[in-house]
Amino acid sequence: MKGYAFVRFLRPLTATLCLALSLSAMPAPAQAAAPQEVLSNWYRLVLELVRHTPTYTPPVASRAFAYLGVMSYESVASGRSDMQTLAGQLNGLSPLPAREAGGDFDEAAVLDAALTAGAKALFANTGPTGQRALVAMGRKQEQRVSEGLAPEVMARSAAYGQAVAAHILAWAETDGGADIVNMGFPLDYTLVDKPGQWVPTSKIALQQKPLLPGWGQNRPFAMPAGTPCALPPPPAYSEDPTSAFYAQAKEVYDIKNNLTDEQRMIARYWSDDAMLSNTPPGHWIAIAQQIAARDSLPIERQVDVLARLGVAVADGFVGCWQAKYQYNLLRPITYIRKLIDPKWETLLISPPFPEYPSGHSTQSSAAATVMTAIFGDNFAFSDGSGVDDGLPERSFPSFEAAAHEAALSRLYGGIHFRAAIDRGFEQGACIGAYAVALKTLR
Repeated sequence: MKGYAFVRFLRPLTATLCLALSLSAMPAPAQAAAPQEVLSNWYRLVLELVRHTPTYTPPVASRAFAYLGVMSYESVASGRSDMQTLAGQLNGLSPLPAREAGGDFDEAAVLDAALTAGAKALFANTGPTGQRALVAMGRKQEQRVSEGLAPEVMARSAAYGQAVAAHILAWAETDGGADIVNMGFPLDYTLVDKPGQWVPTSKIALQQKPLLPGWGQNRPFAMPAGTPCALPPPPAYSEDPTSAFYAQAKEVYDIKNNLTDEQRMIARYWSDDAMLSNTPPGHWIAIAQQIAARDSLPIERQVDVLARLGVAVADGFVGCWQAKYQYNLLRPITYIRKLIDPKWETLLISPPFPEYPSGHSTQSSAAATVMTAIFGDNFAFSDGSGVDDGLPERSFPSFEAAAHEAALSRLYGGIHFRAAIDRGFEQGACIGAYAVALKTLR
């Protein structure tokens, strides 16, 4: 029950509802809710919903994180003179509604109303338990932020937060990724019958077509449309044992067959499979959330991080998926079983889409580029986001070190060639730079 089997699990689905209900049962603190509390609670729930919503493969999850990040940022920025709107900077985002002149607003109530509407819309197809969790969280959060507020301030703040969410959600509807049909697997798709081209690696009927072949055509967020971070082609396909292509396949084969315990653990730590985890982009969001809590980051810093990080990983999947279907390269298991060892097995299940470049490499490098720009080089941190799933906490000296480990994890797992890892990492740095260039805090 791992990989892209699209089965529900790992943690019981009720964990999502339990999170919301446990928050509902907590005694109300003496002081009013702070925006940081609102943000943390909603993101905790969203990270759970990602793993329990059927269509939330990594590209789809990255899109949601980007829109929620922008929604959070604009909710906060609209009430401050030291923050710049992302309207006019992100592709297709028009100016947001202005706050009512002279009216009083509560910042926690504005943010909560926006995230309540945003999460409900973006996770509209989550299951019944997830729906109950959304309702429970919304009810508790509204109760918290309204404590001690004048009714007219609460109403004005909630209405404005809902207006921000409506504007962002209308923008989201036009990006090309709003509707996911058949779990993201096309009903009509013709495989390319040529040597070196991708073929299915799973026996699951749904996965005889590749995942989201049109995702690379979606409107990006900060990255210009087209192929500004295009990749060179992978090594030329060859079945000659003296060729460069054969050599990189032999490297995958040898490494997987001689893995150390540490390498096995790294592969599983970064696996982040759909429906079994927060997904790769969610892993980076969880890291950001842990740093925010550890360092007590002010709200303006938190929403800046979440907006730029969300944009970077979402653009990372758009750029990566464009290249994947441009080159349509077969997976190592297909080549190795044909030419080296017909009984060979990977450590991780090969995902059902083309190999080049590595999505882990592209989006992790994009994420690390943003995080390094915000927090600096050699920023040490620990990640315990997988502890509840039986994975140990890991510590890193920098974001780049973590991203490199995430990229190499796919080599250890036997599902990517070296070129896909190296070129994907370069692509991610290029894509991440566009999110870094956004003007946010003055």
